[in-house]
Amino acid sequence: MRIIEKPADLPHLVGQEIGVSPWRRIEQDRIDSFAAATDDEQWIHVDVERAKRESPYHATVAHGYLTLSMLPQLFRSTVRMDGLRYSVNYGLDRVRFPAPVLAGANVRARFRLAGLKAIEDGAQLEWQVEVECEGSAKPVCVATTLLRCYF
Repeated sequence: MRIIEKPADLPHLVGQEIGVSPWRRIEQDRIDSFAAATDDEQWIHVDVERAKRESPYHATVAHGYLTLSMLPQLFRSTVRMDGLRYSVNYGLDRVRFPAPVLAGANVRARFRLAGLKAIEDGAQLEWQVEVECEGSAKPVCVATTLLRCYF
């Protein structure tokens, strides 16, 4: 866990990798729950037997958006900002899913503070995030996220 003790420390951290999250396993039940919540029950995600037979991966795969939706939790398990009243997700500038996450795989995220902009009562932080999957040569998600922090 990387602790940023005060907002004044942020400018010195721009351009640096701030932390790497713990590994999180993506089990089939999480994939199924996400499929049900989003009405995206495509067989490649939820039909284990068919995926074994017909998928090029021979297994079900997590939704890219499931991986993306895990970023806030992965961030909270990696970075703590003291003095923060609250923060809000301001959006995404770029997202790519270069490789699949197979059911049962472990993922973790690397967070690099790419930019910082002053806003009223706080700062807008631009994070370059790379989610890696254990055993995969390619990242499974690469994203630029914007987080508005109010101190």
